[in-house]
Amino acid sequence: MTQSSQRQIILASTSVYRRQLLERLRLPFTVIASHVDEAALADEGPEPLARRLALAKALAVASQHPECLVIGSDQVADLDGEALGKPGTHARAVAQLQRMRGQTVIFQTAVAVVCLATGFAQTELAAVKVQFRDLTDDQIAHYLLAEKPYDCAGSAKSEGLGIALLAHIDNDDPTALVGLPLIRTCHLLEAAGLTVL
Repeated sequence: MTQSSQRQIILASTSVYRRQLLERLRLPFTVIASHVDEAALADEGPEPLARRLALAKALAVASQHPECLVIGSDQVADLDGEALGKPGTHARAVAQLQRMRGQTVIFQTAVAVVCLATGFAQTELAAVKVQFRDLTDDQIAHYLLAEKPYDCAGSAKSEGLGIALLAHIDNDDPTALVGLPLIRTCHLLEAAGLTVL
């Protein structure tokens, strides 16, 4: 067993979705909130925003735990170059889904792995193209009342009833749309010296 494979893993997120995904790898890990401001910088597009926030979250936690492997992740819904974040409220979720109906939205999901003790810090991005159905206002309202996805970028949970909002999903990392691209996470962990299998 290498020194890196013995390092504690920390998920720099309190997202239940990311925690459940990381549990699939059957690696012991702890969860610590990063408390990073998720506001976009001036003229910052969705892809660079997702990359910056994933790395910032990992670095924020790693600064307090330099010997650990810290995983940070962020997802931004990209509608024609505009970043759509977590709606937070029912009214904002309605507005988001009304704008996205019939449109192709790219969910930019970034993951970063950082270990300050070894100087390792890398980020990867998984872009997921999602075609939304041409939804009626009633369908949008029914979905939101049933699932209340107000903590999800783009107001949709594809792993739940939100799959009924979608016409097509195009991606190369099946867990990316849920919030943590596990294929890329495995690549980064192994690049940092930890063997997943």
